[in-house]
Order: sequence, then structure tokens, then C-alpha cells
Amino acid sequence: MTGTAFLVSTSRPRSVAVAFGGIVTALGAGVAEGLLRAMRGGDEFGATAAGLLPRLAIYLAVFGIALYMLNGSRVARALLTVGIGVVGLISLIIEPLAVLLSTDDYTTLFDGMGADSLVLVGCRTVHILAVVVAIPAMYTGAAHRWFTQR
Repeated sequence: MTGTAFLVSTSRPRSVAVAFGGIVTALGAGVAEGLLRAMRGGDEFGATAAGLLPRLAIYLAVFGIALYMLNGSRVARALLTVGIGVVGLISLIIEPLAVLLSTDDYTTLFDGMGADSLVLVGCRTVHILAVVVAIPAMYTGAAHRWFTQR
């Protein structure tokens, strides 16, 4: 009996776990950034806090989709690739890129930058790096074979 059924791997590749960890890390950094921005809002905290609700709903949906991906869903992998790997990354990069392109003197970008701004930059950086790790991890050879066997 030499059928392909004996070649099906039941163990999840490490790269899929790495991808899931990257997604969870990105979500955590996004939540932290949102909360810090809400706390910085001052008098506008109510408006900023209300703006957190749609973001929180999106993050919960992404977490749910990531759980499906962790269990071998190819559809979830594709949704995450497009959702956080394309749309999400563009939304994270466009604001800082616009700021960089709009200035003539880069030293002014750092004038008056306090600790809270540095923490926000750190959160955004972790968020971006986590996505950049997670998406390719879902497409390693072992991960690809595992997803196609599901």
C-alpha cells in the first residue's frame, strides 16, 4: 500500500506557529498603539475612544481568522495575506511615509518628540515587523505543503 494518504503530515509546521505568533504580536502592538493614541487625545478622548471600537472589531476578526489559519485553513491564510499583508501594511506605512515626504528638514521631525511619541513609534515598528515576519512564514515550503494537505 503506497498511497499518498500515508504522506499527509498531521503536525503543524513551525513556520505556521511563527506566522500565528507574528499576527498576535502585530495585533497586540496595534491595540497598544490605539490605546496610547486614545490616552494622548486629551479633551478628544471620547471621540478617539469611539474610534477604537471599529479597530477593536477588526482586530478581533483578524484574531479569529488567524485561529482558522493556525488550524490549516487556506482561505484564512489568503484572507490574512490580503487583509494584513497588503491592506494592513499600506495603512501602517502610508502615514509615516506621508510625513517623511512632506518635510524639507528631517531634523524637525524629531523636535519636541517625547517619550510617548517614542513608544508610539515603537508600537508601529513592532506592528509592521510582526506582519513582515508573519506573512512569509505562512508560505514557507513546509507551510505550503501542510496547507495544501488540509
